[in-house]
Order: sequence, then C-alpha cells, then structure tokens
Amino acid sequence: MPHRSIPNHLRTNAKKLRSDMTDAEKKLWQAIRAHRLEGIPFRRQMPIAGYIVDFAAPKHRIVIELDGSQHAEADGPERDGKRDKQLTSLGWTVLRFWNTEVLVDLDGVCRKILETCGKESC
Repeated sequence: MPHRSIPNHLRTNAKKLRSDMTDAEKKLWQAIRAHRLEGIPFRRQMPIAGYIVDFAAPKHRIVIELDGSQHAEADGPERDGKRDKQLTSLGWTVLRFWNTEVLVDLDGVCRKILETCGKESC
C-alpha cells in the first residue's frame, strides 16, 4: 500500500488515541494484533482520508469501528454515515460494532471480521 503524507495533527491524535484505548478496543486489539486472527495484519488508530479509524486491515481494505453510546446520540449516526460513505467510496469496507458486542461476544465479532475477509472461522 503506498504511503501518503499524514498531517501532523492527525498523526499526533492517532498516537494519543493508541495510548487511550477503551476497554472494548483493548479487548479486540488483543484478539487481532500481531496477525493473531488467521494471520491477517491489522493496524490500530490508522489515519485514512482525514479520519482516524479504530482498526484497519489494509490488505483486505477493511475498517473496523467500535462505537460507544455517543454514536447513538444527536448527530452521531449522521456523522458516522458520512464517514462510512467517504471510506466506502475509497474502496474500504466498514464494519461497525457496539463496544458491548466486543465485550460480550468477541468470538462473534471475530467471525464477522473473518467472513468479511473471506476466511472461514475464528
């Protein structure tokens, strides 16, 4: 994947987000980091198109977003939809999971990720 210039403010914000992960992000990261999920390489807090996505599998063009309750409030769904549309227009598939899903059913989340990547099981 070609490298693109990342604005300093995005780079700084991504670094901060990597050190301030939510419990759900930590749990999912432990399951997918270091090629643990069927050998698929993932990156966390990756800048793409002016956004910082929670997790990405660049080889498969998959973005994984974990949503807390703020995503259901006010303009959250509209903002998320705009972001998803932009990422999709660039060839990314966006998977969204609620934080609770990751905390309660990590295996199910992993299965959905693998299905999207074209793999069979977790």
